[in-house]
Amino acid sequence: MVDLKLIGFVARAKRRKETLNLLSNHTQLSQPEIMRALKQYKSHNSTTIKELSQKDLIKCINPEDRSFKFYKITKKGRNILREVFKVSGE
Repeated sequence: MVDLKLIGFVARAKRRKETLNLLSNHTQLSQPEIMRALKQYKSHNSTTIKELSQKDLIKCINPEDRSFKFYKITKKGRNILREVFKVSGE
C-alpha cells in the first residue's frame, strides 16, 4: 500500500529527497559525509536526518556512538523514494 502522506512529505522538501537519494547509492554514510556531499549547512542536515529517522526512512546503524553516527536508507525509505520519483517523473 502506498503512503501518499509520506510521499508528499519527501517530495515537498528537496533536502529530504536528496538525502534519501544519496543514501540509496551508498551502503552507509556519516552525517558529515552527507552534509559535504549535499553541500548543506549542519543545522539543515541535522533537521533532515532527524525528520527522515522519525519516519523510519533512514536508520542510524551505530546509535550508541554519540559523536560520529552512520546512517543507511531503510527498505521503507527505498520504496518511498521510488514512488517520489514516479510521481515527479524523474
